Amino acid sequence: MKFNVESSALLKELQKLGGVLSTNNTLPILDNFLFDVKDGEISLCASDLETTMITKLTANAKESGRIAIPARLLLDTLKTFSSQPLTFLIDNSNYGIEIQSENGQYKLAGQNANEFPKVPSLEASSSADLGTDILFRAINKTLFAAGNDELRPVMSGVLCELSAEKISFVATDAHKLVCHSRTDLTADNTASFIIPRKPLSLLKNTLEEGSEIKMEYNDTNALFSFNDTTIICRLVDGKYPNYEAVIPKNNPNKLSIDTAELLSSIKRVSIFANKTTHQIKLKIKGSELLITSEDLDFANQAEERLTCQYEGEDMEIGFNSKFVIEMLSNIGAKQICIEMSAPNRAGIILPLDGQDEGENTLMLVMPVMLNA
Repeated sequence: MKFNVESSALLKELQKLGGVLSTNNTLPILDNFLFDVKDGEISLCASDLETTMITKLTANAKESGRIAIPARLLLDTLKTFSSQPLTFLIDNSNYGIEIQSENGQYKLAGQNANEFPKVPSLEASSSADLGTDILFRAINKTLFAAGNDELRPVMSGVLCELSAEKISFVATDAHKLVCHSRTDLTADNTASFIIPRKPLSLLKNTLEEGSEIKMEYNDTNALFSFNDTTIICRLVDGKYPNYEAVIPKNNPNKLSIDTAELLSSIKRVSIFANKTTHQIKLKIKGSELLITSEDLDFANQAEERLTCQYEGEDMEIGFNSKFVIEMLSNIGAKQICIEMSAPNRAGIILPLDGQDEGENTLMLVMPVMLNA
């Protein structure tokens, strides 16, 4: 088999697939890219058994065939070429591969494409159409809040809930929670499933602005297809915690403030916080917000005063600064409102602007006990 392809175009597509590759694959064949050449087009595939990604590329090929090519070796080689045509010669008898460039030739050993896992097919699936920017915003605002505890796999993904009223995306690690919903998107069937972190990261890195994305799902898998790219992933098996139960409904204390001002202030003050607890204290009195931190072990201390709009009783509440910084960095609003009820109850962060019509984002952060 022989085919010609542009090096830069091939590299661009393979770099998208590179995110699927795992460093500890159980099957050696998964360290390869699958090339399926047919009708002047190459279908490129990478898989780690849980997530499979396929992308297409036009090529000059007169015959059809399939070959598995070592991924890392091919990527490292393509990165060194300036944009130029490459010729691939495949020996079907021993899976030997020869790559010819303008200046040289390179030989490597491929593998039998039949050993590559079959692409999962979605039977009895339902579907929903989403805009790329809608999905991109949903992933951006939720993925950072997902957990990475291997003992609680359901929390390591993002819960997707579809109904006739709205579509919601929820992520939590038991310390922080984000619920992002769209009432301008609805689904015919009510469904809920947990999408793992890896395929969502791949989507975030490969989504192209303005394109439509089709999402299909059944009980075990979800499929995302857009342009010439398809991502199929196995859903996380298990029941998601009842997140609505932890969102406090009655929060009489409301603080409104500029996001960038609060974020930069917390970043500075947190440098002086205890390196284990990352604890900062918010003391709100009238229209003044006092942010303080201290690390008694090293006699470090910091405080900053900001003006804010505040309705409610004077209060002191402690938070883990890392969580608050993550939330403020991803909320996408110039002004925010922090709603609180008591120093031992969760604080809720809501955007006051920067939202599309029908878009709602709620971020919740658990408090930390203040040192006496």
